[in-house]
Amino acid sequence: MKKLVSLLAFALLSGCASVYKPIPDGYAGPTANLSDSFNAISGSKVEFFYVDQIDGHELTNSRFASLAANRGRGMSMSPVLVQRAIPAAKATTLLLVARTEYAVPILTLTNTVYQVKGKIEFTPEPNKRYIVRGQLGEGHASVWLEEEDTKQLVGEKVEVEGSAAKLGILEK
Repeated sequence: MKKLVSLLAFALLSGCASVYKPIPDGYAGPTANLSDSFNAISGSKVEFFYVDQIDGHELTNSRFASLAANRGRGMSMSPVLVQRAIPAAKATTLLLVARTEYAVPILTLTNTVYQVKGKIEFTPEPNKRYIVRGQLGEGHASVWLEEEDTKQLVGEKVEVEGSAAKLGILEK
């Protein structure tokens, strides 16, 4: 019986998805840098602006890295910044997200959470740095990608007007 339980556990764990790496092993071409960002509102509330997917593949982002790093710390959260290298000179589709996050689930349930997300397409230029930026609020929420040095908008800005970005209790 013990052996059967071990085999089942191994089978379940081996089915877990691996972390997507935007730069495949052996890639020797040009790269660009893609960074998430955040706005720490207080010691327990942070607005995250991050890449959730690249070309349909989910990847590690600042929101999930921060939640994992701060688990068990009570009512405080120290944000973790995630940045990654990506292939340059290749058309790329990103799913960008702007979202409010709290240090503990009870704060998430009892406070307002805003979220806006959408896809953009762009072709990163070699050796450039791109940063996900955003704005969250009752009347307007948006997320966009900008080139770090010039602050130029890259692709389209994803925007929501009014209270459409405010998540309901079951969406949090």
